[in-house]
Amino acid sequence: MIYSPLDAFDANLSEAHIFFGDVVNPPDLSSIHVAVIWTLLGLKQDCSVLELGCGYGRIANRLAEKGARVTGIDTSQALLKKATADATEGGVNVEYVLGDIRSLPWRDRFDAAVLWDATFGYFDDADNEKVLHEAASSLRCGGRLLIESENRYAFLHQRSPISLVQRDDDLRVDITSNDVLSDRRNIERIFVRDGCVRRMHLSLRQYGFSEFVRMLRSAGFGTVEAYGQEGGPFTSDSASLVVVAYK
Repeated sequence: MIYSPLDAFDANLSEAHIFFGDVVNPPDLSSIHVAVIWTLLGLKQDCSVLELGCGYGRIANRLAEKGARVTGIDTSQALLKKATADATEGGVNVEYVLGDIRSLPWRDRFDAAVLWDATFGYFDDADNEKVLHEAASSLRCGGRLLIESENRYAFLHQRSPISLVQRDDDLRVDITSNDVLSDRRNIERIFVRDGCVRRMHLSLRQYGFSEFVRMLRSAGFGTVEAYGQEGGPFTSDSASLVVVAYK
């Protein structure tokens, strides 16, 4: 059985995800990520941008701060509430929508779309490809889609299947296994928060670049490019594969 974010993020788990967010992705790192997105997508002031699986808005709000007109969609009401509150506090206007990225309500509306922070791949292959078709439909002619995906080759060098994130006396523990037959990375995530233990299971399909090219061209995109996470060349040692596709 494949578990997706739609199954995983109840209100309590969303709160724990937010709590550890600035440890996993400190503000300076988030600013670097946004700079890479801005550059690779060729964004300009007043560009319309859609973030798919926007979470608590760490990317969407920063894109808005740089002058983009941003819409974010996610399945978690709790995460969107945090995103909206942060946008208000930061004095930016972002449209946040509760919804499923496999069924988008927009057609030919956006200049660019973003799937960042390993947001792509949580469904089965058919539904993952449906996400790409929906993203293509939401973009205007000439629009660009950027996908940041985990580099499956980098995990071959990963020594420990366990990673630990600590904030004060609270912990987030990830226990990871890779299924080489299905090309899925399975994560058992354990939150120890205020003396309570909560668990969630995530299963992420890991695609290679040639698979992305096939899927994206089938979805209606033309040119497809590959980069490392910081916008440089993609290699087997890159932490992430960043794909940019042009409609």
